[in-house]
Amino acid sequence: MRNSIMILTCFLYACSGKPKPETAIATKTGDTIRLTEEQVRNAAITTGGVSKKTLKTELVVNGVADVPPQNIVSVSFPLGGYLKSTRLLPGMRVRKGEVIATVEDQALIQLQQDYLVTKTRLEFLGKDFERQKLLNENKVSADKVFQQIQADYQSQKVLLKGYGEKLKLVGIDPAKLDENTISRSISLHSPIDGFVSKVNVNIGKYVTPSEVLFELINPSDIHAALNVFEKDLVLVAPGQKVIVTLVDDPKKEYEAQVLLITRNVDESRSALIHCHFETNPAHLLPGMFLRGRVQVAGMESAAVPEDAVVRHGANEFIVEDIGSNRYVLLPVKTGVRDNGYVAVSIPQGELFGRKVVVKNAYPVLAALRNKTD
Repeated sequence: MRNSIMILTCFLYACSGKPKPETAIATKTGDTIRLTEEQVRNAAITTGGVSKKTLKTELVVNGVADVPPQNIVSVSFPLGGYLKSTRLLPGMRVRKGEVIATVEDQALIQLQQDYLVTKTRLEFLGKDFERQKLLNENKVSADKVFQQIQADYQSQKVLLKGYGEKLKLVGIDPAKLDENTISRSISLHSPIDGFVSKVNVNIGKYVTPSEVLFELINPSDIHAALNVFEKDLVLVAPGQKVIVTLVDDPKKEYEAQVLLITRNVDESRSALIHCHFETNPAHLLPGMFLRGRVQVAGMESAAVPEDAVVRHGANEFIVEDIGSNRYVLLPVKTGVRDNGYVAVSIPQGELFGRKVVVKNAYPVLAALRNKTD
């Protein structure tokens, strides 16, 4: 403001040694001033029109960082057993396929033993089945004998298949199992790339099949879950742009987009909107508090460039060009700001089509204030 007054002073009195017949004058109301062509040129005053524009407003909301259910994995051991070893701590990164723990139990030995015994038994029954089948076809053996052998053979195949699936469930390949590879312990592998969020066990503890040992999170698809009040839900739609900031670093902004809106309202009369980040913040963790600004399309209104609005005291004004280098100060109320424009209104009258100062309006304001002081 001080610089603007100095600039105006310079161009108003630059030719003080050569008086001009036409100088800056003010009307008796003190709200209108006329400048010379030279003064307008020296101050680089630029005028433009008040136009109709649809400006976007912003809906300020709060929420947390979240990940979809498919990116959260609870690791358990289907057969139960004692935790033999683990190195995991909450916050540690893990890679897919990496060994994260070792579990041992006598039930594992029994399962492997049952599979191998059943496999051997099946091989014997298979040969016996083929022999009885041939005898039955030649009417050498009774049908009842053949049917019994056939039933035993089929039952043994089912039994072997069941044991094989149980082995796969705990990470043992049945095709590689023999009497020399029976083990009392099993290694648990990480099913995803991510980091450890929870460790619920300690070494030596017996875990049941339903007990969760670890919780792993894949942050690759982390998103912002923001709360929108019921009354504002009509303003939000998928595809809208959202600016997200972290509570601990409000100056850093991240662009996101509304992905989906939940179809239920909770007890606080708000619903969640899920927003996908254009670029995931590197240090963002699930559960961290976020603040979002949802950009909402506004109504059409009178708008001017932001440089056209000047402030004096607690009030805001625009400077109207009423012709012949005459300018009048109009108090306005400002509204939504978007893309360099600001919505303006006056208590009475129409602003559309008026010609106003859009650049270097402060020198005119300074001249007007000096004339009225």
